[in-house]
Amino acid sequence: MSRQDINRSGEMEVFVSVVERGGFSAAAIARRMTPSAVSKLVARLEARLGARLVNRSTRKLQLTPEGCAFYERSIAILADIAEAERQASSGEEVSGRIRINTSGSFGNHVLAPLLPAFMALHPAVTLDISHTDKVIDLMEERADVAIRTGPLKNSSLIARKLGTARKIIVASPDYLRRHGEPLSTADLRRHCRIGFSYARAVEGWPVREDGETVTVPITPGVQVGDGEAMRHLALVGAGLARLAAFTVRADIEAGRLAPVLEAANPGDTEEFYALYMGQGGPLPARVRALLDFLVGHVRL
Repeated sequence: MSRQDINRSGEMEVFVSVVERGGFSAAAIARRMTPSAVSKLVARLEARLGARLVNRSTRKLQLTPEGCAFYERSIAILADIAEAERQASSGEEVSGRIRINTSGSFGNHVLAPLLPAFMALHPAVTLDISHTDKVIDLMEERADVAIRTGPLKNSSLIARKLGTARKIIVASPDYLRRHGEPLSTADLRRHCRIGFSYARAVEGWPVREDGETVTVPITPGVQVGDGEAMRHLALVGAGLARLAAFTVRADIEAGRLAPVLEAANPGDTEEFYALYMGQGGPLPARVRALLDFLVGHVRL
């Protein structure tokens, strides 16, 4: 077969389906092909490129480093082709599925209220949203955009800053009636302090004491895996919680939670970023539209 006869975009579409569907059989169903045809196509692609793209096993399909790079570039190239076709046919409409991974707190209290406006601007876009506070692999989770806090650790990711949120300690009025309000760091140490069950940059609560910032360790009795679970435990009076202010703003205004030890708040903050894969190539129009919208509308 001559190089002119190779349908490169077709190969890329099949390969992307294999990656996103997690295997040859699922990709075959999606592409209306046989599993054997999909397997042979990927094998021909690997032979032509002179590189193994996937490691095959009975349990799961795993991308090689070369496969990851080819997948990323394929996504970008296919998006460019689709956008070129839309522009050529006078169709400037942003469309397609956007997969977003974010924490439950940010998703519920910041992202969700903004989505109706975004969807009204781009009615041909569909959203696939998943919530977790844990750090994820965008490639493994098939996420287009992840919203997280803190500095970047993966150099293959690009970040756009969405805003900065201050931290605050809160408790329910019922909890404070039963246990008393802590008025000092020493008081704070005697209270139940709800913690996260996964590793954090600072394992404890920073508070001001005698003009210095000290770290109060977390009571090991109550730990949770996400900020929304921590908020709900605080609402039912299980203990004190330290969360981003936007997470509990409505609860404080409604009297469901009350700030605690604000005089000892060191004023530390969390920076929130929208993260996406990028190697210098163009973004799909749908992802670029979401990022621009979030940067322009998120208020923490």
